[in-house]
Parts: sequence; structure tokens; C-alpha cells
Amino acid sequence: METASDPVPPPIHSQTYPLTMEQADKLREVLRKRGFTFLEKPYTLYAATKEKLNVAVYEKGPKVLIQGRGLEDFITFVMEPEILGEARLGYEEVHEPEQFEPHFGVDESGKGDLFGPLVIAGVYVDGDLARHLRDAGIRDSKGIGTDKKIRDLAEVIRKSGAPSELIVIGPEKYNQLYRSIGNLNRLLAWGHARIIENLCERVPGCPRALSDKFADARVLQKALLENGRKIRLDQRTKAESDYAVAAASILAREGFINWLDKHGEELGVELAKGVSPKVKAAAAEIIAQYGPTMLPKVAKMHFKTASEVLDAAGSR
Repeated sequence: METASDPVPPPIHSQTYPLTMEQADKLREVLRKRGFTFLEKPYTLYAATKEKLNVAVYEKGPKVLIQGRGLEDFITFVMEPEILGEARLGYEEVHEPEQFEPHFGVDESGKGDLFGPLVIAGVYVDGDLARHLRDAGIRDSKGIGTDKKIRDLAEVIRKSGAPSELIVIGPEKYNQLYRSIGNLNRLLAWGHARIIENLCERVPGCPRALSDKFADARVLQKALLENGRKIRLDQRTKAESDYAVAAASILAREGFINWLDKHGEELGVELAKGVSPKVKAAAAEIIAQYGPTMLPKVAKMHFKTASEVLDAAGSR
């Protein structure tokens, strides 16, 4: 029985769940039968909305992001019984207790974008910090639709007091490292290892670090420095469902979009994200305005798009 002294649970702003393809297909049919309107949304298998409740199932994973009015009822009466087959809302500490144990989460942004840096971030959480981030709506940055929301949540993370580290590898340095290392996974491992080492100095004695699986774990293990080698290293797919990794993904994304905005403004050219035709057009404009030597200062040159633009401009 609730009394006046019982804590009131905070409102839930959004919820993410990993899905199997079978669950994703089943959810699509459930949404259709319940009268949801389906929308086109980048990087999703599908997205749907009804009465200010939004459901997006992302290709990577796959995973579902649920936001908006009636979220808790939808999870309790539809998502859990019909799709997941178990009650999970409010039971995160029962189902995933490791999320609330002391650990580092590491993630990156920019590795799939022609323009801009590779940004790697790490965040430390314990039980109290993980609960604070959860209650503040911290989630994987790929499920956040606007740059403003990324920046707002990054500020929430900083104000939480969670120790964090950030490395921004600008395009010139990135291209140099890529030439010397010769492999994106090894370059990522190098960056992740340095984030973990820096966090170990900030939070000595942290027992574990978690990141999304991007390579054989031995690649990252080999790159770790002295302090990093003392902790347990976990890599797994869908690691962004972890609050520390999700927080790291937001800080990394903020670092990436801030770099794009700053350097795009300096050049007078919008540095778009990804590798779309719009990105290709912007690269061609940069070469036309500033010459081919400018492109390696703002772009990752091992991308096929960089070669195509240079060839089209007769600059190779």
C-alpha cells in the first residue's frame, strides 16, 4: 500500500528494447491492427504513430524505441505481454542488474560519416548514476531525432556528475592514423583503449568496461594500456541499451555534431552527415571553393565517396 512517504516513481520519457526479427515482424502487425499510421524514417525497418505515441523499430539490432503519450500503458498492456512475453518495465534492476553495477561504458560517433571526426566517449556509472541517467531519459543516441535533443541530454549527463572522457580525432589526424594503422577496427580499438585508460585514472578500481562489439575482443584487449588491462573488458552487440554506453553515445554524438557545425560555418558549406548525395555535393563544393587539399582537412579519405569526388573534379 502506498503511503505519503513512499517515493513517487519518475515519469518514463522513452523506452528501448532489443528485438528479434520475429518480434519486429509481430510488432508491425500489432501496430497495424491497432490503427497506427506508418511513417518513413531513416535507419528504421518501420516507424508508426498514434495519438502522440511513437514507435520506431531500427534496422541495427533490430531494436524498438517507444516515446510519447501513453508509453507506460502501451508497454504494460501491449509490448510486454504480446511481444516480449515478460514484464520488464520497472524491473530493469532485476533483469539487467549489471547495468547498475560500477562500470565504464564506451561508444563512438562519426565512423560512418565522410565529413567530420571520429569521436569516442566513455562514461562511468554506479547504481545511483545509472538510475539518474535512466530517469532522465538517457538512451542510445541513434534513437534521438534532433541535434538539440542530443545537446540537451549531453548537458544532463554532465550535470549528473558522472565521470566522463572524450577524444575527438579530427579528419587530418584520422587520415594519418588510418594510413599508419590501416584498419578501422584497430583504430577504434586504439581510441577505446585510451578512453578506458583515462577513465581508470579518474575512477581507480572500476572493475569493468563495456562497449559495443566492433571487432574480435583480442584487438581491443591488445590495445589496452597498463591500467586498462586490470579491468574486465566486455563487448557485446546492442551494448547501447546499457545506460553508461548510451550516455557515452550521446557525448560522442554531441562532439561530432559540434565539430561539423563549427567547421561548416567556417567554410560556409554545410557539412552534412553520412555519405548521401548531399554529402557528395558538399565535398565537390569544398574542392571547387578551396581546392583538393582542403578535403582531407574535413573528410575521411579512405571513403569511396572521397575518391569519387576527387576523380570527378580531376584532382587525382
